[in-house]
Amino acid sequence: MESKARFLGHPVHQVLIVFPLGLLSTAVIFDLIEIVTDSGKWATMAEYMIAAGIVGGLVAAVFGLIDYLAIPGGTRAKRIGGFHAVGNVIVLALFAGSWYLRLPDSAMPGILARILSFAGFGLAGVTGWLGGELVDRLGVGVSDGANLDAPSSLSHPSAKS
Repeated sequence: MESKARFLGHPVHQVLIVFPLGLLSTAVIFDLIEIVTDSGKWATMAEYMIAAGIVGGLVAAVFGLIDYLAIPGGTRAKRIGGFHAVGNVIVLALFAGSWYLRLPDSAMPGILARILSFAGFGLAGVTGWLGGELVDRLGVGVSDGANLDAPSSLSHPSAKS
């Protein structure tokens, strides 16, 4: 099933998700470094990563919704896509809660702010796997004519050509 939102022949959602995933994961890494070094600058950087990751996640979600709505009802892909979407909304909510709790003093996030971001990171691993299941196993967002010798997406609008 080809993606309904494409740019230069590639699914927009699959291109965009690397940004929030990377930014939010980096925030967790920065929090861990802050815990080890006791240097508030890492927690402050984590706060910025979270804010950017939330924005990126919301943008990616728009294109994910476009693709989700195109999946035929009653299919395994529709069910998995629903879990993937709801799970990612929860991921963004957990990180948004963490970001909000950091606002009074970004250099000194409380334990709850960290718990929320760590929980969001863990759930993102599950929802990322579900996204992989959608693409790699169920073919959502994959060009209908995809194969090892398909023409370039820049020279042909579809892999069928």
